[in-house]
Amino acid sequence: MAVLPTQFAVTTKQLVVAANSTEAKRRVLAVYRKWIRAAPEIQTMYSVPLTVSTIRTRIRQEFERHRFVNKLSVVDVLLMKGNIDYQETMNYWRQTTHIMSYFKGENFRGDKRLPADFMAGFLEGRN
Repeated sequence: MAVLPTQFAVTTKQLVVAANSTEAKRRVLAVYRKWIRAAPEIQTMYSVPLTVSTIRTRIRQEFERHRFVNKLSVVDVLLMKGNIDYQETMNYWRQTTHIMSYFKGENFRGDKRLPADFMAGFLEGRN
């Protein structure tokens, strides 16, 4: 399958802030639904060793991080970034490590990969 770079492109409206909060909410929900629907495809494309529900939970956490943003100009920037990330992900312009960086706890290169110091590694029996 050939990758069409413009297939998932969304035109950005520069310097145009959403007219009101209901329009911004509608646009946020549209981007959120796109990401949620793409979770099974992301799992197969990038060979992510996690379940689809885990991927969807992480997507929801990313959107929940910015739940209480009230400035419409900030919401527009976040929407633009969300659309750009979606396009890069679905066009396979990322690598598996980029996707796995969102899953710190389940990541195969997690924070606990190496011991904190030499003595801890020695007592663990690691070479």
